[in-house]
Amino acid sequence: MDRPTKGLGVGKEPERYSGYYDLNRTTDGHMFFFYFQAREDPENAPLVLWMTGCSSELAVFFENGPYRLSPNQTVEETTYGWDVSANMIFVDQPLYTGFSYSTSDDDRCFDEKCVSNDMLDFFLALYEVRPELAGKDLFITGESYAGHYVPAVASRLFRASKSGEVATPFPLKGLAIGNGLTNPAIQAGWWRYGAYADYLLANGKIGRTLYSYVSLINPLCRWSLGVCDQFKWQWECLLAVNFCQAVTFVPLMAANPGMNVYDIRKPCVGPLCYAEFEVLDTYLNLPEVQEGLGVNRKWKSCNMRVHAEMMEDWPHDFSHVLPELLAGGVRALIYAGDQDFICNWLGNRRWVDALPWAGAGDWRAARDARWTVDGEQAGVFRTAGPLTFLKVGGAGHMVPMDQPKHGLDMITRFIRDEPFGPQPEEDDDNFVLGQPIPRARAVSRRQGESGLHAVQ
Repeated sequence: MDRPTKGLGVGKEPERYSGYYDLNRTTDGHMFFFYFQAREDPENAPLVLWMTGCSSELAVFFENGPYRLSPNQTVEETTYGWDVSANMIFVDQPLYTGFSYSTSDDDRCFDEKCVSNDMLDFFLALYEVRPELAGKDLFITGESYAGHYVPAVASRLFRASKSGEVATPFPLKGLAIGNGLTNPAIQAGWWRYGAYADYLLANGKIGRTLYSYVSLINPLCRWSLGVCDQFKWQWECLLAVNFCQAVTFVPLMAANPGMNVYDIRKPCVGPLCYAEFEVLDTYLNLPEVQEGLGVNRKWKSCNMRVHAEMMEDWPHDFSHVLPELLAGGVRALIYAGDQDFICNWLGNRRWVDALPWAGAGDWRAARDARWTVDGEQAGVFRTAGPLTFLKVGGAGHMVPMDQPKHGLDMITRFIRDEPFGPQPEEDDDNFVLGQPIPRARAVSRRQGESGLHAVQ
């Protein structure tokens, strides 16, 4: 079932609708989605799926959707929504997130196998009702915990196509992960590098004493997460997460009370650290809005029961599926705003650098280069074959919200397989965003101890 999003009251063209698709493999699963036809050349534009760690409505109204919700609950069309150049689908998943629901607890997901199976069913239902979308190039994208969802779903569709499980192969062309949690052992600071601590040290948020403590405890976290990833014992995985958070994340945050983990330039205000998001709870629960969307359920941004039920899934590494996808012709864009702490660019870059894929040698030989938008430096990228890493300047966890113009340029170039810029000249290494964060040993004692939030 789907229907036009007439309740939003913004324009009639292009085609926009919302609704539910029933998931065949579930007992009673109903997945809610938005579809936004591309504003430019929709016939030739690809189909792009977007997923987040919470409900997709946050993205629809504050990030890369076609709308922007104001504090007085009026809706305006944005200039830089990703639907400018792509046919966009935003879903509420896993089930019980946002407007998606089931009447049976049998349909609850606890891991990526369940999540990816549900998304396979979603696409089969979508293509059955909207066969005109089935032939379009497909891109799987998302941010935050979608660093797990995106590779898992892309791999599921890829393998279903290769094995003949589906009658018509999915035209999967690429995947994009923005400030995602993909390889926690590297990203969360619990590997031999310690990305959390390194990032905060380089940004003057902690001192050398706290940095040294976190570095000392890292091997225990690394070992416990390794056991989890290898044996997948639920009790051990939960214990590993709680232990590592207690001895690394908690003290790092204690040194920075009130810091917005999604943007270190800002204070954390409200449950999601952004006070402007709170208006969405009121707006999406208005009877007239729900009638227009075809829903009749209380909406909330994040379902904490879903969060708790996925905690055993949290420590697992999902970068391991990328080598097969890259070898199979699926392109990958890993991007990250440089002001995000929780899934910071440094940790994301490190797992990409460590990825054991066929083009790893070419990746190591490649060089970072400038990415510019209309003559303005927007970030730094590295590309080798089908893999690109992009560091976005002046953006936090939600790149499309903080840098909407640059975000649209980024996704447009990616889906059109256009380069992010020319490769650098031999002597073109001295640009700020491209410089690596110094390791702790390169920071003097005076520099390390001068941070405002240092813990001695």
